Amino acid sequence: MKKNGGVVATVKRLAEPLAEQLGYELWDVEYVKEGADYYLRITIDSAEGITIDDCERMHRAIDPILDEADPIEGFYHLEVSSTGIERELKTDRHIAASEGWDVEVKLYAPVDGAKSFTGELLPLGENGEIRIACDPDGSERAFPKASVASLRTRYVFDDEN
Repeated sequence: MKKNGGVVATVKRLAEPLAEQLGYELWDVEYVKEGADYYLRITIDSAEGITIDDCERMHRAIDPILDEADPIEGFYHLEVSSTGIERELKTDRHIAASEGWDVEVKLYAPVDGAKSFTGELLPLGENGEIRIACDPDGSERAFPKASVASLRTRYVFDDEN
């Protein structure tokens, strides 16, 4: 079987132009083993949002392409989904697209006694650092990418109803 990176790169190469042709943005591709099963997860996004019909449309379009290219030996589950409102930000492109959103930064090691920080995502720093205006005071923090375990957008529910 090809290494996961090879599968992901191949599927990205096949899926990206198709997603664009259908009016979507290819957000992410993952190939993972969970229990005894393998999953190929394709995540799409669009400025108008993604519906279940969009996911089905992408699934039906990519399925025969994957069958022909055969990038994965053996059985796997193909899943196509939207990014959701709380999404993982893995690339500089993801970060740029999410500037101004509320995020949670989780670190591998504590900084000032904390491993998790929340706030508004700012543009990347000069050296590519993840920058946020921290809750609740708005103070700016910058974290080298190598220190960041995960970066996710977060939805803050409005308490006024």
